Amino acid sequence: MRPPAPLKSENHLYEQVAQRVIGLIDRGILRPGDRVPSVRKLSLQQKVSVATVLQAYRELENKGLVEARPQSGYYVRPRFLPLPPEPEISKPACSSTKVTMGDLAVQVVQGQRDPSLIHLGAAVPSPELLPMAQLNRSMTSIGRRSPLLGTSYEAPPGVLLLRTQIAKRAMNQGWTLSPNEIVTTCGAQEALNLCLRAVAKPGDTIAIESPTYYGILQIIETLGMRALEIPTHPRDGVSLEALTYALDNHSIKACLFSLNFNNPLGSCMPEANKQRLVELLAKRDIPLIEDDIYGELGFGPTRPLPAKAFDKKGLVLLCDSFSKTLAPGYRVGWTAPGRYQKQVEQLKFTSTIATATLPQYAIADFLANGGYDHHLRKVRRLYAEKVQLMTQAITKYFPAGTKVTRPSGGFVLWVELAPHINSTELYHLALAAKISIAPGTIFSAKQKFQNFVRLNCGNPWSGAIENALIKLGQIIAAMNKR
Repeated sequence: MRPPAPLKSENHLYEQVAQRVIGLIDRGILRPGDRVPSVRKLSLQQKVSVATVLQAYRELENKGLVEARPQSGYYVRPRFLPLPPEPEISKPACSSTKVTMGDLAVQVVQGQRDPSLIHLGAAVPSPELLPMAQLNRSMTSIGRRSPLLGTSYEAPPGVLLLRTQIAKRAMNQGWTLSPNEIVTTCGAQEALNLCLRAVAKPGDTIAIESPTYYGILQIIETLGMRALEIPTHPRDGVSLEALTYALDNHSIKACLFSLNFNNPLGSCMPEANKQRLVELLAKRDIPLIEDDIYGELGFGPTRPLPAKAFDKKGLVLLCDSFSKTLAPGYRVGWTAPGRYQKQVEQLKFTSTIATATLPQYAIADFLANGGYDHHLRKVRRLYAEKVQLMTQAITKYFPAGTKVTRPSGGFVLWVELAPHINSTELYHLALAAKISIAPGTIFSAKQKFQNFVRLNCGNPWSGAIENALIKLGQIIAAMNKR
């Protein structure tokens, strides 16, 4: 391809440079999120001064076409369409139910291993966005310095260095947590499992969000417990009024909520409501198991507090993990189970004895050296951008009437389709087109949300993802015509 002819020397030279860049954007050569040529590179290409290119980029900024990122350069900004409406608050029946999940949720997760698929199903962060090189260096260095570490069990409560770093993070966020109050686990899934077993027994009823993460439903099913779905708002989380009614009319043994960026809604309960929730349950002596696995992935300037920060009676069992932020395969999670710590430690020991030692030390080292906060600042911005791009693509390519959540953190979208659309059928049609999605029914104990899907925004934006959304929109449009 021939290089562009040098620009003629005349007034408003920067406008010509700007028009060249606009042409690249209009032809799709530069896509939303792409880095535009550096100032120096474009100066050499166009045979103009650096000052002229800078003025051109400022002009493009003023037009909303590019944005400057500190110490990184200029990037193409998304062109926003009017946003679609949001789903309304859920309206589950106020009755408990036995949970029967089947194997559809397992199929969604297993699809992540198929390299031929475009992965919009399982909520797994892309390896490209994880600091695996730094973590692996830490683990190698620790193993070299202390070669016997991997031969011993770190029995509950787990590696003190990691628990200390977790406690320091709580202090920096404005609340108090002692290292001695923390038990490390094999991911958040084990933490939730242990906490449920510590506070309830088979046949007991657990209040959950509607919709909720299917992994929670799988645990409840495995433990022989019952689920009571509570109406949940896509922005503000669980309805405290509906929960109060449920508590007054049902024998609820515990609540299990994800208050910061619920999966799949992305909702975040206001802090005043968290305090009300903790006080509401404390009056009834009902434990709250808090799944805070997405708490570090908010798009705002500050991390929202967990409900645990308002706990005065030890009734909040906080569960978290580094699987969504650092390394899913390291399987390092933790819980601060309050008054139930002794039971949780005993259950942990009889279940898996201990969490793997070296991954705990590697993550503790990463936290201690400041790498974690730097990484979080980067991925929070990236996930916010990916959620925007995915929302815009859904707005553009899905049939009119589609509704989409407005998550304030995390990296998933909850999408409501026309009432007659069966998301399980859509899942199989999409799979045949080499696209993995998560059908809405797996997020409900009663298989509600049949016309909803959850989409993962945890992968870098690409033409392949955009094409997958175009194809998905076409499949849905064809289903609408039946």
